[in-house]
Amino acid sequence: MTKNSDYHVPALSRGLQIIEMFDKENRVLNTQDFADSLGVSASSTYRIVQTLLDMGYLQKVTRNAYELGPQVVSRGFAFLAGRDLVDIAAPHLNELRDNTSISCHLGIRDGLETVYIYRSQASQRLSVNIPLGSRLPCHTNAMGRVLLQQLSDIELNAMYQSLQLDLYPGPHPQSLPELKQLLRKEWAQGFSSNRSDNATAIAVPITNYLGKTIAAINISGADQIMHNHNEFESAKEKLLDVAKAISQVAP
Repeated sequence: MTKNSDYHVPALSRGLQIIEMFDKENRVLNTQDFADSLGVSASSTYRIVQTLLDMGYLQKVTRNAYELGPQVVSRGFAFLAGRDLVDIAAPHLNELRDNTSISCHLGIRDGLETVYIYRSQASQRLSVNIPLGSRLPCHTNAMGRVLLQQLSDIELNAMYQSLQLDLYPGPHPQSLPELKQLLRKEWAQGFSSNRSDNATAIAVPITNYLGKTIAAINISGADQIMHNHNEFESAKEKLLDVAKAISQVAP
């Protein structure tokens, strides 16, 4: 597509190019990185960077280094989950985090992946915090398996026919029959749980007025906390109460 110089806005173009510089390998960039990529002086990027900061599309990591801000994720996933769901769930998850001192997350399914669209981050040193916008294979995490539970055998067969589950190490399901068995077990007990990297997560569904699962929430804490039976049960019951409250007003 050719540029029409009469309508091209250089500052807007540079702002969008700055956002596009971030990727999996470049999560934190500085003003010199921006300048080098754009072919301009570092001082030329100051007003653009400040505007992106003010609007929440960038956020500071250090004095002169930046990462993508929450607006990028919230806007990018609006078509998947809708800001209404995030707006509704956020205060409930924040309250749950405050009551338990354990991190909480909200996720949706995109194909075979769980997409993390909101997190309520605990401040404790041993807290578990999955970065906003992370994508994980559904069968490897508790929220993902909650989101798979409503699918029929035919749908699961079609979705997983080309994915070799044993490429992912245990304790994750190593075959589709094993995954289906685990999904049935977790559906019957009313929650999913998953342990990885010395942390345990519990997840439950968010449903709409038709009873259809539209999202999942989890509470995810270090094993030092979650391996205590009473702590686990208390966190699970509080999570179920929050899911019920969110579901009652979910879009």
